Amino acid sequence: MLLGFTPEVTGLLSQPLWLSWKGERGKRVSHAPDCFARFEDGRGLMVDCRPLDRIDARSAAKFAAAQAACEAAGWGYRVVGEVDPVRMANVRWLAGYRHPRQGADGGLVARLLALFSVPSPLVTQAALLGDPIAVLPAMFHLLWLGRLAADLSRPLSDATLVSPAEIR
Repeated sequence: MLLGFTPEVTGLLSQPLWLSWKGERGKRVSHAPDCFARFEDGRGLMVDCRPLDRIDARSAAKFAAAQAACEAAGWGYRVVGEVDPVRMANVRWLAGYRHPRQGADGGLVARLLALFSVPSPLVTQAALLGDPIAVLPAMFHLLWLGRLAADLSRPLSDATLVSPAEIR
């Protein structure tokens, strides 16, 4: 989900392939990495997700084989441990607003971007444009798209400061 929240990611696949090879004593070994992300600059990144304290020797060997295969293909590879639970809860919330239907007409988008041109409290500012029930989905959609930004290391609340996203 965090890769889907990364604006530079243009494609994402869950368990995109199976790697298969002969391990010790010729025994067949296989592994399906958790996901693959394609970035707008063409880079590929394969990711395995596992709490770092739960990586045993067998898993470490599979991850090493996956890394070697990714390097041969010209892709990056990463094993990701546990994510900060507050950040993850915020991203899950915003993911509910990722679909384009949550966006708004160009006029509302322009007004939201102008309204949050300086860091401002989420609900107070959004209410200036109308009924928050109508305005907040568009604002959350802009946060998902990375056009607006907020500190996601703290729980989202009425007082969360929303600001323009940094220019990439």
